[in-house]
Amino acid sequence: MASLHLHPGPRVPEGRPTEAAALSTPAPDLAPAEVQALVERLYGIHGVVKSLAGERDQNCAVESADGTRYVFKISNPSEPVSLVDFQIAAIEHIARTSPGQPVPRVVRTADGRTRETVTLADGARTTVRMLTYLEGIQVRETQRTAAQRVAMGKGLAELNLALQGFTHPAATHDLLWNVSAAHRLTVQLDSLVEGPRRALARSFMTRFTEHVLPRLASVRAQVIHNDYHLYNVLVAPDDQARITGIIDFGDMLHAPLVGEVATAAAFHMAGSADPFEGPAQFVGAYQAVLPLTEPEQDIVADLMATRHLITALISEWRALRYPENRSYIMRHNPAAWEALSQMADLSRHEARDRLLTPSRRNGTSP
Repeated sequence: MASLHLHPGPRVPEGRPTEAAALSTPAPDLAPAEVQALVERLYGIHGVVKSLAGERDQNCAVESADGTRYVFKISNPSEPVSLVDFQIAAIEHIARTSPGQPVPRVVRTADGRTRETVTLADGARTTVRMLTYLEGIQVRETQRTAAQRVAMGKGLAELNLALQGFTHPAATHDLLWNVSAAHRLTVQLDSLVEGPRRALARSFMTRFTEHVLPRLASVRAQVIHNDYHLYNVLVAPDDQARITGIIDFGDMLHAPLVGEVATAAAFHMAGSADPFEGPAQFVGAYQAVLPLTEPEQDIVADLMATRHLITALISEWRALRYPENRSYIMRHNPAAWEALSQMADLSRHEARDRLLTPSRRNGTSP
């Protein structure tokens, strides 16, 4: 394993060079006119280009003259082509095996290719591709309800079922956003300011390494979305409990299934007097479609905390490295620290029982 050093800023957490580079290499920054010319040359589509948010890649919305919209993705130059092919293959697999899933479709180039390689102005070569644009509003912009959480829990379970059996050579790639590999971020603890937050983060890292990591080899694993949260799920404006889109497959990988559930549940802690109310509704709905095994139930709450831990650690060092993108990078950081504080006084078993009630008793959603 290699460590990279960023100047100025803290150490990059340990990881393989290609994986760490994806978070330490700036995203492409083509001007709208350049994007427009690329889209017209590769796809024969003349459209208006609008920038979309992104962490590692440059994402653009393209609207053609007839009103059809697309998402044009310009990969981070450090992103291996094999990972782009992995994401494309997964989306096409879902479209074949579960066509009702609200995921984007791959748009082929004028000569029938699923992606193309281009050379940027600085000489770097990267991969571009286009997807259909899914209509809807991000869950983060809506009033959160139990019905919406239930829909999201069932929706993720159905997506995981659609991905069962899917394999790809790049599926086992390294990713710092993998909760089952949180121990690789231990190096980052010392970059936090000495005080309560560092102590809090260290205690949850210890909980992960001592109680969760040894059990992960015995639970189910498959390709998972790994980023099913309030920014990446779209709902209908007139029915905000109806999912119309699941987007951003950039963090997808082969990993423990329970990590998928925990990662998604973590984003439902905010917004209620009881921080476990939302996650319990979400997990209960998930289990009504795809029940967790007993070993998975025993660690799902631990992994929910672990997701908040890695969110805090990764966002802290990335915000220092890329201050121009700080607002986007830090969007989940305050909630992550708050959630860790809320869970700090609970034992592992207390957190598990609060998360799995009532789903632990009867396997049904509230």
